[in-house]
Amino acid sequence: MFEQKQELAPSKEVKTVARAGCGGQGGARLRSKSDGSRYSRRGVGLPNNSSSSSSSSSSSSSSPVLSNPKSVLKRPVSTEELQRPGGPYIKKTFTIVGDAVGWGFVVRGNRPCHIQAVEPCGPAAAAGMKVCQFVVSVNGLNVLNLDYRTVSHLILTGPRTVVMEVMEETEH
Repeated sequence: MFEQKQELAPSKEVKTVARAGCGGQGGARLRSKSDGSRYSRRGVGLPNNSSSSSSSSSSSSSSPVLSNPKSVLKRPVSTEELQRPGGPYIKKTFTIVGDAVGWGFVVRGNRPCHIQAVEPCGPAAAAGMKVCQFVVSVNGLNVLNLDYRTVSHLILTGPRTVVMEVMEETEH
């Protein structure tokens, strides 16, 4: 790991840390969108029109377009299926320490929730979390019958270190 300091003002400085094993990216990790892609440091979704302006350009640049990403799941899974003894799922436990950007994963779905995206160089990936795992508990609280908004709220309002139990489909 290396640190790079940039002077912003006499009293302020920014540290940029590259994580070992993540391609040595020199920039800080950016917050991820719900589909796993990253937000840009520049205007997100805004057209770059430096030429003549037209009447339609003012309406198209008013706000970025939001989209509902497609689920990463191959098929719907019930909470009963996840809990069935001898079923095709194994339970894993992860302890994830959030950093300045977050925990590095996106939860989506409804009864049960699943991991929709994992930031490749984030804390969740370092702990071993993968896309398509189903969230069973957060900090000891069973969340199988909760929607993703409630589960996300539990994570965001809880401690910086989150302990999550997930169910992962076994290899066939």
